[in-house]
Amino acid sequence: MKTIKGPGIFLAQFAGNDAPFNSLDSIAQWAAGLGYKGVQVPSNDARLFDLEKAAESQDYCDEVLGTLAKHGLSLTELSTHIQGQLVAVHPAYDAAFDAFAPEAVRGNPGARQQWAVEQMMLAAKASERLGLTTQASFSGALAWPYFYAWPQRPAQLVDEAFAELAHRWQPILDRFDECGVDIGFELHPGEDLHDGVTFERFLEATGNHPRANILYDPSHMVLQQLDYLGFLDVYHERVKCFHVKDAEFRPSPKAGVYGGYLGWVDRPGRFRSLGDGQVDFGAIFSKMAQYDFDGWAVLEWECALKHPEVGAAEGAPFIEKHIIRVTEHAFDDFAGGDGSIPDFSRMGMV
Repeated sequence: MKTIKGPGIFLAQFAGNDAPFNSLDSIAQWAAGLGYKGVQVPSNDARLFDLEKAAESQDYCDEVLGTLAKHGLSLTELSTHIQGQLVAVHPAYDAAFDAFAPEAVRGNPGARQQWAVEQMMLAAKASERLGLTTQASFSGALAWPYFYAWPQRPAQLVDEAFAELAHRWQPILDRFDECGVDIGFELHPGEDLHDGVTFERFLEATGNHPRANILYDPSHMVLQQLDYLGFLDVYHERVKCFHVKDAEFRPSPKAGVYGGYLGWVDRPGRFRSLGDGQVDFGAIFSKMAQYDFDGWAVLEWECALKHPEVGAAEGAPFIEKHIIRVTEHAFDDFAGGDGSIPDFSRMGMV
């Protein structure tokens, strides 16, 4: 068995224009001071990371790793959530997602998609240069506006949407395969890949591509009322990344899992800081140890109530406490059995 690595922290929710959150060196020092051992870096945030330079320059990648090492940190993964989202955008969301793209491609869905694909290709090479074997991302969505079966969908609509999604991702996945890097798709409402069934549909459409894998985040499963522990029993071989994020769902007489357009504070299902929600992390970390997950346990903070810096400070010791140092031998080895099989015929048993 393998011991999970951590604690790590996803920097996307903390990066900002003010120190210490406005450069890789200063935010790394901040994270290390809280007890984190690794950071997941958003590849779209120029304050922290230059993706194009990382894809082209080994010297730059060595500089990034050196900056982190100076503070005793490792790079857990690059995140391409934003770029992955823009690989596939349904026209209903064009205006909303334009804000995620560079100004030069806004208002031009074709150019925006091309930019996103190019970014993903750069990210594959950057991860290879950085010595990484996994990357965290989103799938984007073409079928999401039709997730509820009313009005009735044309019979082939979902099949065609997933075929097109796979068509867009196939060359990206092939590039990642050339670079020896897995993509962990975060299963997330708003993405076509948001649960096990949709992941399986995508996997089938890509010919069971070996680089199409899962970022496991139990908080999104709580909000969808999925069995997040059973999920690991079914899909553990495809789980390559792990966001440690808490959530709660408290049934309401007024709103359900769709939230009634309420803000996050008032929704029946909402994200919480670690330990403040309902996720059974003891059971999750046990299953991670059971199934030999050897990646990173990375805090993603998105609490509706608590200040982010408080959540970050509480997150490192919380994850540290839950990491199971796996045993190197069976608990009953003390009994001293030599492992030989007794001759039952001589005992009169057969």
